[in-house]
Amino acid sequence: MKNIFNQLHSEEILNRIDKLSPSSKPQWGKMDVAQMLAHCSSFQDIAMGHSFPARGWLGILIGNFVKPIFYNDKPLAQNMSTIPTILIVDEKEFETEKEKLKQKIITFQNNGPEKCTTHPHPFFGKLTSEQWGKGIYKHLNHHLKQFGV
Repeated sequence: MKNIFNQLHSEEILNRIDKLSPSSKPQWGKMDVAQMLAHCSSFQDIAMGHSFPARGWLGILIGNFVKPIFYNDKPLAQNMSTIPTILIVDEKEFETEKEKLKQKIITFQNNGPEKCTTHPHPFFGKLTSEQWGKGIYKHLNHHLKQFGV
C-alpha cells in the first residue's frame, strides 16, 4: 500500500495534481475540480491536527470496526459519504485551491509521521501515523481518479 510519507508516492500525487485543469470533469460525484481540491485540503487539515471535526454517533458505533477501509488496498467506493464539515459546496478558485493542497501535502510529507495528528479521525477513530499516511494517499488517489488523473 502506498503511503504519503514516502517521497516517491508524495511526488506521484503532486504530479497528478499538476495534470488537473479548471476544465477537468468528474467521472462521478457532485464536486467540481476546485471544490475537490478544497475538500482534499480540508482533509489534510484534519490529518495535520489543524481541524478537529466532532465524531458522529455512527463513527463512534462502527468506525473502529470498519477503519481498515481507510488504509487497506481496496479502492474507496464512488459517491461514498464524507465528513460533513469538509463537504465543499461553495464556489472555489482552481489555482488557489491547487496550490494550497500541494503545499499542505509537501508540508505533511516533510513533517513526517511524528508530526501527524494523534486526534481521532471523525469517523474511524484513533489511527496510527502509518494508517494516516496510507489513508491520506488513498483519499487523494480516490479523488484524482475521480477527475481522470
